[in-house]
Amino acid sequence: MANDSMEKDGRTHQGRLALAIVLCLLVIDQVIKIRIKTHMAIGDCMEITPWFKILFVENIGMAFGWQFIGKLFLSLFRIVAIGAFVWYLVKIINRGFPTGYIITVAVIVAGAVGNLLDCMFYGLIFSESTVGPGGTASLVPFGEGYAPFLYGKVVDMFYFPLWTWPDWLPLLGGKIFFSPIFNFADSCITCGVIVLLLFYTKVVNMGLVYKEKSGESDEKGTADGKDM
Repeated sequence: MANDSMEKDGRTHQGRLALAIVLCLLVIDQVIKIRIKTHMAIGDCMEITPWFKILFVENIGMAFGWQFIGKLFLSLFRIVAIGAFVWYLVKIINRGFPTGYIITVAVIVAGAVGNLLDCMFYGLIFSESTVGPGGTASLVPFGEGYAPFLYGKVVDMFYFPLWTWPDWLPLLGGKIFFSPIFNFADSCITCGVIVLLLFYTKVVNMGLVYKEKSGESDEKGTADGKDM
């Protein structure tokens, strides 16, 4: 009974931690985006360092400005994918997965939800951002924005032109090493996936049988100890 109670308390703590992380990252992401959208016009740039700039762009595609499928399909795909990730997050919490793994999945969920919010609501609550003076957007009455539900554009702003390849280099000459412009939500997704690949590949491969496998290993170890 004591062990069951401790496990339940541990899962409750993990659930609250995951929720807090998702909400915290969402707030950071949306504060940055709203600040950029309401204070900069499309193409406006602030140089932080020669290799780091705040450059305001919008995109209708996936992370880092990639575009290869329709906007509506992408928005609907995001909703389905996020639903699956949330379901998975709840499952791994209930099955007692490592806290670090749960945190990593929560970070990915936060990033995905952050970009989905842009698609769902920004077109409804903002005027359109344009290029040049007067191009900054402003909040408008709900439903009177620049696009219908699910057709809002994702706000991107982080630009890291780390270096330019030498002109004499074939194919790459004169091109910027890292040209994508991305946002905080993209960073959450990317960092989360990298952490999963580096530190949790075994856990990912075990899938939702992690709890059962761990239990079997513990029982086997206990039995071996008794035999000794």
